[in-house]
Amino acid sequence: MQDNITKILKAISDPTRRELFHALVIAATALPITQVSAQFNMSRQGITKHLKTLESAGLICIETSGRERFCKANTKPLQEVKDWLRFYEQFWDTKLDQLGTFLDQKES
Repeated sequence: MQDNITKILKAISDPTRRELFHALVIAATALPITQVSAQFNMSRQGITKHLKTLESAGLICIETSGRERFCKANTKPLQEVKDWLRFYEQFWDTKLDQLGTFLDQKES
């Protein structure tokens, strides 16, 4: 589980990869890599490198059809990150509630 989360966080840590992923999520369909790369001021090789990182994290799928390669977003891995973060959200909510209770007792 931790390895997947590390890959996902690494993939979305880069602003260009976040933009790529966002563009694919908004498209809601598979897009040719040439169409995706046309949206960015970067070489196709640079875009392909970013797409491979997203694919390695499971955030996109790349399929070949004829001579064209298509990529499509997969948002399911983000649920893993959300679940991981939920623990810390609950942890800090509990700690802040305890602090609030402690401060309320001190005021009394």
